Amino acid sequence: MKELIELERQGWAALSTEGDAARNFYASVLREDAVMLFPGGLLLEGKERILQSIGPQPWQTFQIEEVGVVTLAADAATLVYRVSAQRKGSEPYVALISSTYVREAGWKLAVHQHTPL
Repeated sequence: MKELIELERQGWAALSTEGDAARNFYASVLREDAVMLFPGGLLLEGKERILQSIGPQPWQTFQIEEVGVVTLAADAATLVYRVSAQRKGSEPYVALISSTYVREAGWKLAVHQHTPL
């Protein structure tokens, strides 16, 4: 599932740039009914709400490690990995991530969850 790993890397790279790169990337990859779960109980539901939540402060660095893929069906899989990332002036962020993709005219992100370490 190198394609999913590359999509996830592209997402982090987009979130590490200034401007609209992250919104543009996620506008093309999110399902309309996508769900994202973040630390502190933050639940974002729906593509538009997720796109509106993308903040202006990009990640300065990120590293994806310990990647695994759980195949759910021929057209669905969950990518699991550990990420280490940092924003300028912030403490390092380390988390376990899961991203579930469904193939619908290309891979679309359905569910994304962070579990901070």
